[in-house]
Amino acid sequence: MTPLELDIPTLERMREVASRLAAALAPGDVIALAGDLGAGKTEFVKGLAAGLGVPEKDVTSPTFTIVQTYPGGRIPLHHVDLYRLETPDELVNIGLDELFREDAVVAVEWFDRFPSASPRDRLEVRIAIVSETARRLAVTGPARLVAAFRS
Repeated sequence: MTPLELDIPTLERMREVASRLAAALAPGDVIALAGDLGAGKTEFVKGLAAGLGVPEKDVTSPTFTIVQTYPGGRIPLHHVDLYRLETPDELVNIGLDELFREDAVVAVEWFDRFPSASPRDRLEVRIAIVSETARRLAVTGPARLVAAFRS
């Protein structure tokens, strides 16, 4: 499947795009985020959270906590960061499979460290740094979610 590519001029615009995606999300959806350090994965999740009704200011990178849960929106949002994990056994310890089975949206940063751990029907968002502010998104996954990037 060829990814949909989008050029995003600013991180603010990326949050807006992610907020628009949030309107199409349903419980059980998984967003798998990949990109270099500083690419904007957490900024993308801030936009998702805002679109779900969670204040962006409440969203922080879960690099050290591994999992943050934001329950106050239209759908609960689990924000997972796999950057510090080293083995697949650690995925069991954080209960990643359990999160995927909840009536929530799960956004996973650094999913590419353990790609087989994410469901096949995930929405994959790869973020490439183009300049200090600009990014390029490559998006693949369920058609109903990819379509949200076109509107």
